Amino acid sequence: MNKVRPVRGAPMTASHPSPPVTATADELAAAVAEANIPTLQLVLAQLTGDDGWLTGDNTPSRTIALNDNDDGGFDAEHQSRIRAAVVDALLDIRDGRAEVPAPPSDERLITMLSRSLGEEVPIEYRPLMAEEGNFRPRDAVAWHGPRPTAADGLHVLIIGAGASGIAAAVQLDRLGIAYTIVERRSEIGGVWRDNVYPGAGVDTPAHLYAYSFAPNNWSRYYAKQPEVLAYLQRIASESGVGDRVLLNTEVERVRWDAAENEWVAELRHPLTGVTTLSATAVLTCVGTLTEPSVPTVPGHDVFAGEQFHSARWNTDLDLAGKRVAIIGTGATAMQIVPAIADTAAHTTIFQRTPQWLVPNVNYLRQVSGGVSTAMEQIPFYAAFYRQRLIWQFQDKLLATLKRDPCWEHPERSVNDQNDKHRRFLTKAMLTQLGDDAAELEDSVIPDYPPYSKRILMDNEWIDTIRRDDVTLVAAGVSGLDERSVIDSTGAAHLADVIVYATGFQVRKMLATVEVIGHDGVSIRDVWGDDDASAYVGVTVPGFPNFFVVGGPQTTPAHGGSAIYISECAIAYALGALVEMAENSIASIDVRRDVFTDYNARVDAEHETLVWTHPGTTNWYRNSAGRVISALPWRGVDYRAMTEHPDLDDYIVVPRHEPVRNVG
Repeated sequence: MNKVRPVRGAPMTASHPSPPVTATADELAAAVAEANIPTLQLVLAQLTGDDGWLTGDNTPSRTIALNDNDDGGFDAEHQSRIRAAVVDALLDIRDGRAEVPAPPSDERLITMLSRSLGEEVPIEYRPLMAEEGNFRPRDAVAWHGPRPTAADGLHVLIIGAGASGIAAAVQLDRLGIAYTIVERRSEIGGVWRDNVYPGAGVDTPAHLYAYSFAPNNWSRYYAKQPEVLAYLQRIASESGVGDRVLLNTEVERVRWDAAENEWVAELRHPLTGVTTLSATAVLTCVGTLTEPSVPTVPGHDVFAGEQFHSARWNTDLDLAGKRVAIIGTGATAMQIVPAIADTAAHTTIFQRTPQWLVPNVNYLRQVSGGVSTAMEQIPFYAAFYRQRLIWQFQDKLLATLKRDPCWEHPERSVNDQNDKHRRFLTKAMLTQLGDDAAELEDSVIPDYPPYSKRILMDNEWIDTIRRDDVTLVAAGVSGLDERSVIDSTGAAHLADVIVYATGFQVRKMLATVEVIGHDGVSIRDVWGDDDASAYVGVTVPGFPNFFVVGGPQTTPAHGGSAIYISECAIAYALGALVEMAENSIASIDVRRDVFTDYNARVDAEHETLVWTHPGTTNWYRNSAGRVISALPWRGVDYRAMTEHPDLDDYIVVPRHEPVRNVG
């Protein structure tokens, strides 16, 4: 076998970018005219140092639910005064009469955001908001002191070049730590490379679905797949990561070598065969939405038409004039059906369970040219807009998803606030059903508590299923024949194309890589096929220097960005590597008692939350009913858990000393 050599990049630094103001007065006025008022008020307060732009008569109304509150609750005249003041401040900066100030202190930032949002943002959000606004880097991407020469001995294997793998590589570059990044496909991008079905896009606000260190000026408030993939590829290219990825290379096996305190990986490439690579540490960034879950349907081998999973979309297929059957009504189907309805001759959807839909005025909205200019030209505008989204979408909801043991209506909701959510969502959906409510209500309105399954953004779903050329079948699929899909009632539905929008094998984490830790123990021996656990979602006893990004119980099911969670896990792993370099440590292995205690707390917390509500099912739980995917903590709590690795939680082996077995 050949040896693979690591690549080391030059250390980089991170700082808050202040875009130069270069636009004309007319261009700035046009941009400010379309920008979000509460965000502009934050900009004004920061540029002028006058918090009066957020208080008294200038106090904006409370930002509610998923609404950006673009006018701040002010009348047209008041809005004009605010916008004019912003233009004046920008012209002063552009023309050299004023300078862009440093970012606000953490304390002032929280005060400003609270006033902008119309509600108290807790004080513990100070470091999170500063990092997410790119006002300062996470602690893990800067050495605690002078860079130790021991860092030269570190080499990290990154498995997967999707969003998490790219982020990990960029941050390792900033630390000057050598790495090898391996990708089994022919192109980087992860799920955004694989999922090219019509309508594919994010269900998280695009300005949140971006790295904290690399903001993006999106064309839509909820970006579609091509733009997300282009963003990831751009960051990889600009950082130099893209040129270092070993493409078309499968990590078949990683094995811990206790004698050498290192991981030995076996890589397979179709041209070079099997090669080996040695690494100090492994970061798995393979994610959970990678392996399609395709049901075995009786008759699948006799169906004469095309059939494929949504994540393996046949891009050469023309749906014009075709009868298309969509099996499943989760997030993927909600995006596909409205996107193909105008093209297909007829679309038939097979639904076992209806889904709750959240109305969102931004979901289909393009970012205007003026707002795009504001993001590029107005200092702090993009950062403040993102920070407002963090509070709106990431953590506020979790408190309302606690199961109230005294609640009188557990069959429909989990507490009083959740019941209010139910009434709001039901009213919105019935309003859209209009004259079809009597016929479709039972098929469209769920009977389970909101948020016990993944909540979905309203993508004109109801308008689409009301079309004459779209049929919603409120039944599962029992089989196929040569020309039809047969539902669970025995009815046959003609189809030329079948799309399985049936999700992924999320419960079998790290299914594509054989991981062998201490004493020849496999990760499958520890986790089985559907019962993964990890300390803070990242480390597992018996697998030293092994870090899982996108690991167990880290899916932000209550809201927020998966990229945020990945950055937290990456920061934790890199913090551990820094500690190892600074303290001449050969390996760290999480203590079993620490691991056990943490997972007991995770399970106990989940027992209080909506995802374990009796009578409901979701993809977050395994066959025994244990939640193995959803994060039970607020994002701010998870950040605190992953901010600084505590080596007291680990069995630590110094360099040049014998390895101790895990107890």
